[in-house]
Amino acid sequence: MRLLTLDSLKVGDEIPALTIPPLTRYTLALYFGASGGHNPIHVDIDFAKLSGLDEVIVQGMFSTGFLVRLLTNWVPQPALRSRKNRFAATNHIDESVTSTGKFIEIFVVDREKLVRLELQTDTPQAQTIVAEAVVALD
Repeated sequence: MRLLTLDSLKVGDEIPALTIPPLTRYTLALYFGASGGHNPIHVDIDFAKLSGLDEVIVQGMFSTGFLVRLLTNWVPQPALRSRKNRFAATNHIDESVTSTGKFIEIFVVDREKLVRLELQTDTPQAQTIVAEAVVALD
């Protein structure tokens, strides 16, 4: 983890990407149990098919966790000021996931040095999450 200075950054720079290996049913089941979000569409293939899907889908909050991990691989968690995201598509099992981020604004508020990042999570099939975060660099 490396904290950068405001002077060393410029709009358009990217932070190191995070790639997660293909997700499995086992991984989804572990998250299903730990998260408290027990929608069977995430672990029960029969339920998923009754819902019109070909396969179970990855929990949205599990996927957004990859964006948080992308950020905390780069800065300590207390440096995160805000994050918002929009789900653009679903993640599926057996797909790898890559999260990326680039600087879209560098600014100061009340003497706190901040950067705004555009974030996204992609699979080989689609861009699944579009997000934005603000991080402090003091």
